[in-house]
Amino acid sequence: MAPSTLYKRNLLPVLKEAISDSPVVYIRGARQVGKTTLVRDLLDHGNFNYLTMDNAAVLSAASSDPTGFVNGLKTPVILDEVQRTPNLLLAIKEDVDRRRTAGRYLLTGSANVLAVPRVADSLAGRMEILTLWPLSQGEIAGVRESFIENLCGEKIEQKYYPQINIQELASRIVGGGFPEPLGRTAPARRDAWFGSYITTIAEREIRSISMIHEVATIPKLLRFLASRTAMIRDQAQIARSLGIPNTSLIRYLSMLEAVFFIYHLPAWTNNLGKRLVKAPKLYFTDTGVACHLLGLNAERLAGDPGSAGSLFENFIVSEICKQATWSNAKIRCFHFRSHLGHEVDLVLEDASGKIYGIEIKLAAAVTAKHFSGLKVLKTIAGGNFISGAVVYTGSQVVPFGRDLYAVPVSALWSK
Repeated sequence: MAPSTLYKRNLLPVLKEAISDSPVVYIRGARQVGKTTLVRDLLDHGNFNYLTMDNAAVLSAASSDPTGFVNGLKTPVILDEVQRTPNLLLAIKEDVDRRRTAGRYLLTGSANVLAVPRVADSLAGRMEILTLWPLSQGEIAGVRESFIENLCGEKIEQKYYPQINIQELASRIVGGGFPEPLGRTAPARRDAWFGSYITTIAEREIRSISMIHEVATIPKLLRFLASRTAMIRDQAQIARSLGIPNTSLIRYLSMLEAVFFIYHLPAWTNNLGKRLVKAPKLYFTDTGVACHLLGLNAERLAGDPGSAGSLFENFIVSEICKQATWSNAKIRCFHFRSHLGHEVDLVLEDASGKIYGIEIKLAAAVTAKHFSGLKVLKTIAGGNFISGAVVYTGSQVVPFGRDLYAVPVSALWSK
């Protein structure tokens, strides 16, 4: 694999657009995902100054007197790891209100400071938020994927794509998308990186931004969640299984999401009022982390159909969520489950309410029964349903009736 500094991030054009008209741009994402490398492209080719809160002196100055610190800055400026000083955003808000010029502040954060209500409210209307995920399969290969545009633009060509066998697919899932382990050729060294990463985030990041001190519980909880990725989140079952009080579990899950270990896919329904009360599905931000927690290498994963199916779904859902951050088709991601148990793994909805469904099957062949959930979604969505696809491990795009297709997994990252 190429060194992490050579990966071209598909979010970069979106970032450049954002700083052209927004006073504050905030790039959020997991530690070691490449945020600093991304913003340094602007540092090298622009007039940005750079400061990081990982520097003890900078952190002390920003924490002790946020307003004085901001008043002393020469803008435009990149402020790295701002989650360590959330009060800094309040001072930035005051400065922006005095001089509202585009591109003055470019912030990065490894924890979601926007989970703090007063911080989120302070920069409402002043800040554009971008999410940097681990590397997509296209970014690893040097390709800007356009699967979402093709699906939403009804340009699903009936052609052949490279077929992916289970061994190659397992390698991609286990490898994940963090630049550093992808650059390590020895499996033992990649495994060591994942182990250190999990320990560091649990013991350093979570301690520093939360009131959670029982960090020994976090790895145990993460392993349990990894064994249930791509499932409906059942808090009561998790709490019972691990012997964790439900109130504590809620805090743990919120914090794991805030530091980008996990994310939740909300439920889609045509009743907007019910979206917030229906249970979400839980996924890992990086399948490499999930596989490490489960002790799975590529060989073991390829031979374990149960784990492979759920991790394949996690892998594909994450790949599409990554593409959504730079796609011209502005969509939101959901899952669908009817009261009778019909399911669609991923539902994409654009701002006009148009619906696109994606079902994910770890199979080299697709039959009509694999479209049952999509057909139910199509009926419920009515005229808003535009198209649906079953992603599978075959090689050919195959139509299964009007607006329904079987689509090879490699179509997601092919040119």
